[in-house]
Amino acid sequence: MRLSARVDYALRAAAELAATASGPGRGRPVTADQIARAQEIPPKFLESILLQLRRGGIVHAQRGPEGGYWLARPAEEISLADVIRVIDGPLANVRGQRPEQLGYHGPARALQEVWIALRANEREILESVSVAEVAAGTLPQRITELVADPRAWI
Repeated sequence: MRLSARVDYALRAAAELAATASGPGRGRPVTADQIARAQEIPPKFLESILLQLRRGGIVHAQRGPEGGYWLARPAEEISLADVIRVIDGPLANVRGQRPEQLGYHGPARALQEVWIALRANEREILESVSVAEVAAGTLPQRITELVADPRAWI
Protein backbone atom coordinates (compact mmCIF):
# COMPACT_ATOMS: atom_id res chain seq x y z
CA MET A 1 0.00 0.00 0.00
CA ARG A 2 1.28 3.40 -0.92
CA LEU A 3 -0.11 6.53 0.70
CA SER A 4 0.47 9.94 -0.81
CA ALA A 5 1.88 12.87 1.13
CA ARG A 6 -1.57 14.48 0.81
CA VAL A 7 -3.17 11.52 2.62
CA ASP A 8 -0.48 11.48 5.30
CA TYR A 9 -0.93 15.20 5.95
CA ALA A 10 -4.73 14.94 5.86
CA LEU A 11 -4.70 12.15 8.45
CA ARG A 12 -2.29 14.10 10.66
CA ALA A 13 -4.45 17.23 10.38
CA ALA A 14 -7.59 15.24 11.24
CA ALA A 15 -5.84 13.72 14.27
CA GLU A 16 -4.73 17.19 15.37
CA LEU A 17 -8.31 18.47 15.08
CA ALA A 18 -9.57 15.43 16.99
CA ALA A 19 -7.08 16.05 19.80
CA THR A 20 -8.03 19.71 19.94
CA ALA A 21 -11.74 18.88 20.02
CA SER A 22 -11.29 16.75 23.13
CA GLY A 23 -8.61 18.81 24.87
CA PRO A 24 -8.45 22.21 26.57
CA GLY A 25 -10.05 24.94 24.50
CA ARG A 26 -12.31 22.42 22.80
CA GLY A 27 -15.01 23.80 20.62
CA ARG A 28 -12.82 26.58 19.22
CA PRO A 29 -11.73 26.49 15.60
CA VAL A 30 -8.07 25.68 14.95
CA THR A 31 -6.20 27.74 12.36
CA ALA A 32 -4.39 26.13 9.48
CA ASP A 33 -1.17 27.71 10.80
CA GLN A 34 -1.65 26.04 14.19
CA ILE A 35 -2.17 22.65 12.53
CA ALA A 36 0.77 23.19 10.17
CA ARG A 37 3.11 24.07 13.04
CA ALA A 38 1.93 21.24 15.30
CA GLN A 39 2.28 18.60 12.59
CA GLU A 40 5.15 20.16 10.59
CA ILE A 41 3.10 20.33 7.40
CA PRO A 42 3.89 22.91 4.72
CA PRO A 43 1.20 25.60 5.26
CA LYS A 44 0.25 26.16 1.60
CA PHE A 45 -0.02 22.42 1.00
CA LEU A 46 -2.17 22.08 4.12
CA GLU A 47 -4.55 24.81 2.95
CA SER A 48 -5.40 22.85 -0.21
CA ILE A 49 -5.80 19.64 1.81
CA LEU A 50 -8.14 21.34 4.28
CA LEU A 51 -10.18 22.66 1.35
CA GLN A 52 -10.53 19.09 0.06
CA LEU A 53 -11.50 17.86 3.53
CA ARG A 54 -14.09 20.63 3.78
CA ARG A 55 -15.57 19.78 0.39
CA GLY A 56 -15.59 16.11 1.41
CA GLY A 57 -17.52 16.78 4.61
CA ILE A 58 -14.72 15.90 7.02
CA VAL A 59 -14.11 19.41 8.38
CA HIS A 60 -16.00 22.67 8.68
CA ALA A 61 -14.35 26.05 8.28
CA GLN A 62 -15.01 29.58 9.43
CA ARG A 63 -13.29 32.69 8.16
CA GLY A 64 -12.29 35.73 10.17
CA PRO A 65 -10.32 36.47 13.33
CA GLU A 66 -12.15 33.76 15.27
CA GLY A 67 -12.01 31.41 12.30
CA GLY A 68 -10.34 28.12 11.65
CA TYR A 69 -11.22 24.48 11.19
CA TRP A 70 -12.98 21.80 13.21
CA LEU A 71 -14.22 18.29 12.51
CA ALA A 72 -17.64 18.12 10.85
CA ARG A 73 -18.61 15.03 12.88
CA PRO A 74 -17.45 13.55 16.16
CA ALA A 75 -13.92 12.19 15.73
CA GLU A 76 -15.16 8.74 16.76
CA GLU A 77 -17.33 8.68 13.64
CA ILE A 78 -14.56 9.57 11.16
CA SER A 79 -12.52 6.59 10.05
CA LEU A 80 -9.12 6.74 8.44
CA ALA A 81 -10.78 5.29 5.33
CA ASP A 82 -13.17 8.27 5.21
CA VAL A 83 -10.26 10.72 5.09
CA ILE A 84 -8.30 8.67 2.54
CA ARG A 85 -11.29 8.40 0.20
CA VAL A 86 -11.83 12.18 0.28
CA ILE A 87 -8.20 12.87 -0.57
CA ASP A 88 -7.24 10.04 -2.93
CA GLY A 89 -10.47 8.30 -3.94
CA PRO A 90 -11.05 4.54 -3.69
CA LEU A 91 -8.85 2.61 -1.28
CA ALA A 92 -7.39 0.11 -3.71
CA ASN A 93 -6.94 0.39 -7.42
CA VAL A 94 -4.68 -1.09 -10.04
CA ARG A 95 -3.49 1.28 -12.73
CA GLY A 96 -6.27 3.67 -11.70
CA GLN A 97 -9.05 1.08 -12.00
CA ARG A 98 -11.10 -0.73 -9.40
CA PRO A 99 -10.02 -4.40 -9.12
CA GLU A 100 -13.43 -5.73 -10.19
CA GLN A 101 -13.13 -3.80 -13.47
CA LEU A 102 -9.90 -5.49 -14.52
CA GLY A 103 -9.78 -8.33 -16.99
CA TYR A 104 -7.08 -10.91 -16.41
CA HIS A 105 -6.67 -13.99 -18.58
CA GLY A 106 -5.14 -17.43 -18.30
CA PRO A 107 -2.66 -18.01 -15.48
CA ALA A 108 -3.00 -14.38 -14.28
CA ARG A 109 -6.80 -14.63 -13.75
CA ALA A 110 -6.44 -15.16 -9.97
CA LEU A 111 -4.70 -11.77 -9.57
CA GLN A 112 -8.07 -10.04 -9.67
CA GLU A 113 -9.16 -11.99 -6.58
CA VAL A 114 -5.89 -11.15 -4.84
CA TRP A 115 -6.45 -7.42 -5.45
CA ILE A 116 -10.04 -7.67 -4.20
CA ALA A 117 -8.90 -9.54 -1.06
CA LEU A 118 -6.20 -6.90 -0.51
CA ARG A 119 -8.80 -4.15 -0.75
CA ALA A 120 -11.07 -5.99 1.69
CA ASN A 121 -8.26 -6.27 4.27
CA GLU A 122 -7.25 -2.67 3.74
CA ARG A 123 -10.85 -1.57 4.18
CA GLU A 124 -11.26 -3.71 7.32
CA ILE A 125 -8.32 -2.00 8.99
CA LEU A 126 -8.85 1.57 7.79
CA GLU A 127 -12.57 1.57 8.53
CA SER A 128 -12.01 0.15 12.03
CA VAL A 129 -9.73 2.98 13.17
CA SER A 130 -11.15 6.43 13.90
CA VAL A 131 -9.25 9.69 13.99
CA ALA A 132 -10.23 9.88 17.69
CA GLU A 133 -8.39 6.62 18.36
CA VAL A 134 -5.32 7.86 16.49
CA ALA A 135 -5.37 11.15 18.40
CA ALA A 136 -5.72 9.34 21.74
CA GLY A 137 -3.18 6.65 20.87
CA THR A 138 -5.72 3.96 21.74
CA LEU A 139 -5.93 1.77 18.68
CA PRO A 140 -8.28 -1.21 18.35
CA GLN A 141 -6.97 -4.52 19.66
CA ARG A 142 -6.77 -6.03 16.16
CA ILE A 143 -4.36 -3.27 15.14
CA THR A 144 -2.15 -3.67 18.20
CA GLU A 145 -2.06 -7.44 17.58
CA LEU A 146 -0.91 -6.91 14.00
CA VAL A 147 1.74 -4.41 15.08
CA ALA A 148 3.01 -6.77 17.81
CA ASP A 149 4.12 -9.25 15.14
CA PRO A 150 7.78 -8.47 14.31
CA ARG A 151 7.13 -9.42 10.69
CA ALA A 152 4.83 -6.40 10.41
CA TRP A 153 7.83 -4.10 10.76
CA ILE A 154 9.80 -5.47 7.81
